[in-house]
Amino acid sequence: MGIEAAQVDRQKTVDIGKTIRKKVQIHWLMLLAVPLLFILVFYVYPISGMFLRSFFSPEFTLTQYVKIFDQPAYLKVLVETFKMSATVTLLSLLLGYPVAYLLSQVSPRVRNLLLIMVVLPFLTAILVRTYAWMVILGRNGILNQILMQLGIVSSPLRLMHNLFSVYLGMVQVLLPFMILPLYSVMAGIDRRLMRAAENLGANPFQVFLRIFLPLSLPGVGGGCLLVFIIGLGFFITPALLGGPSDVMISMFIETQVHSVLDFEFASALAVLLLGVTLVIFAIYSRFFGVERMVGQ
Repeated sequence: MGIEAAQVDRQKTVDIGKTIRKKVQIHWLMLLAVPLLFILVFYVYPISGMFLRSFFSPEFTLTQYVKIFDQPAYLKVLVETFKMSATVTLLSLLLGYPVAYLLSQVSPRVRNLLLIMVVLPFLTAILVRTYAWMVILGRNGILNQILMQLGIVSSPLRLMHNLFSVYLGMVQVLLPFMILPLYSVMAGIDRRLMRAAENLGANPFQVFLRIFLPLSLPGVGGGCLLVFIIGLGFFITPALLGGPSDVMISMFIETQVHSVLDFEFASALAVLLLGVTLVIFAIYSRFFGVERMVGQ
């Protein structure tokens, strides 16, 4: 009887455990239902519709993709988009690395103040910041007026509607996206390693070059990936600050939608851009791992 009672108690314990696990699973499913629905409605559905529209008009066809590779102008715009995004990424890295390094070295009080300055631009819309650059760089803008009053130039410089203004505006917007991943990785570097290198006779430059820089490379890769991908889809800044030849693929897609009303071709361009972006992301994930973007 004692053995049978023990078996009954054991079975009851198993049943209770199963019931608890089911309740926990239902609880998590209920918590995930809203974000999953949000992703399906606002991400999966639009992207699926765009993908299908690029192949069906209304029957299955590859005409839109043939048009992209048949006309050199379309490929030129795509190449220019990647070139501009890569240049902005490089400039952001050159400017953002020293800032992130400084953030990782200063005291917590100074660090908090600097971090506020880094994230403060997020409180202002990109459109507003772009218009601010137009006021600064315009023919009669603030910068030209200062240069002329100081006697440095005799006539206004052409500071807008060229690659210079596009790069300046894009770097200003995207720089925080480079600084924050870099700082996240640098903050996790064990300072004892650098002190050990100094004790072994290494000078500060050697410590940085052989210890700190290699350990910060995951942040470099993560920041570059983030800035590059966001830069590929930039529209407002190049449209307002760039010239006629400074066309990015997002501007071309907007023209196809609003001016030409060729939704199928615009969808094909968007799918191609998305596909290339996913390939770049997959390559990064394969060699570095997505979790290394935050130093894990």
